[in-house]
Amino acid sequence: MADYLVKSLVANGMFRAYAVDATDTVAEAQRRHDTWSAATAALGRTLIGTMLLSTSLLKGDEKLTVKVNGHGPVGAIVVDGNANGTVKGYLQYPHTSLPLNAKHKIDVKKAVGTQGMLTVTKDQGLSQPYTGQVPIISGELGEDFTYYLAKSEQIPSSVGVSVFVEPDNSVKVAGGFMIQVMPGATDEAIARLEKRLKEMPMVSELLLDGQKPKDILNLLFKDEEIQILQKLPVEFKCDCSKDRFAAALASVSAEAIQEMIDEDHGAEAVCHFCGNKYEFSEDELRDILAKAQAK
Repeated sequence: MADYLVKSLVANGMFRAYAVDATDTVAEAQRRHDTWSAATAALGRTLIGTMLLSTSLLKGDEKLTVKVNGHGPVGAIVVDGNANGTVKGYLQYPHTSLPLNAKHKIDVKKAVGTQGMLTVTKDQGLSQPYTGQVPIISGELGEDFTYYLAKSEQIPSSVGVSVFVEPDNSVKVAGGFMIQVMPGATDEAIARLEKRLKEMPMVSELLLDGQKPKDILNLLFKDEEIQILQKLPVEFKCDCSKDRFAAALASVSAEAIQEMIDEDHGAEAVCHFCGNKYEFSEDELRDILAKAQAK
């Protein structure tokens, strides 16, 4: 198993805790979108946060979409996730690189911006999707996912997300954790956790050190009993296909399709989420047009 997420219950159910190594997932997103350092960190953190949200809040075939738009240089970030641990995502301006911040780290806050909203739309198979929205309070994204969980889901939580980007823009490590405080948690247990969170290195530092998701949980909870519930493989995976794009083309006006045939002699569709390209010949477009008009 390459990337994976660990789900656990801690201290006899006082906490629900998740930790994930998402290095290959974020590296795949970087490769597909050719993101530069600040964009890689921003997209990577959003992918990890979405993965943690979706695997904790969803079940079955449910899915959710996270949109982060702080009006910073990377523009809007959109990520889809599901209960099975797969994510896909993109951002508006992948070629974004900024000077390091005062801590000599990638300036994710400046890249994302803080003048906007974090929006989560959950498709749970109901007649209307549920949408929760909170203002971006940090731009570092871990704090923003934490704020969303507290305000929109009423779950006191702590989320940490981290990506280490090499000078050549490739991803060295990426991962994160999420802790949810359950109703039975004692004040003493919460105080111990808060102290450890303040002392906690960035997840990327732990992963660079060779630590695994279970090691991260052990560091957070030390002597507490950790019950592993599931070890779930996670990955960047897009469900786009030529058939889906053909269906989308069929909904375009007949005049527009005819124009593609007459002037462009074909069409190319590009998936925002993964960058895959699908070519449609004149004959294929004529077939799509004929089927659309026959309906």
